[in-house]
Amino acid sequence: MRRTLDTEPKHKNMKGKKIWIILVALIVIMQLIPSGRPDVVKENKDDLLVNNAIPDSVAYFLRTACYDCHSNESVYLWYSYVAPVSWLVARDVRLGKEELNFSTWESNDKMKKAKLLDDIVDEVSDGGMPMVIYPLMHPEAKLKKADRQLLVDWAESFAEALFE
Repeated sequence: MRRTLDTEPKHKNMKGKKIWIILVALIVIMQLIPSGRPDVVKENKDDLLVNNAIPDSVAYFLRTACYDCHSNESVYLWYSYVAPVSWLVARDVRLGKEELNFSTWESNDKMKKAKLLDDIVDEVSDGGMPMVIYPLMHPEAKLKKADRQLLVDWAESFAEALFE
């Protein structure tokens, strides 16, 4: 004889409810764990864009595709406050700023700047930056081939100008 939904044992239904209650409790508890998100600082006296004559088109792409992870001026959207995504965002921003921080650009010597610009050329031209997942939530950060070339050309010429 087949059971119908009406004749299912009550303990099976209670087990499902307990699982949902535990899952919801875990999600709520996760929100209490700090993400370690880096602070936002808007006044950056050593910032690349503040101290250099960067073409507007290049500055636009740097701001929209790079600055959230590679400056002190990160803009944290709603999902940056919801664990476990908040932990991933905080990690990516911390690591991004360790590699390259446009907000501290002027504190680097010429050789370091040239190395960073060379890294920009490599990462942008091969599609490594911005990270593939970033433009999904930031469509303005999606770089077309021509946009990538613009950034590469700028980085190469800016690096050359450092030593003139």
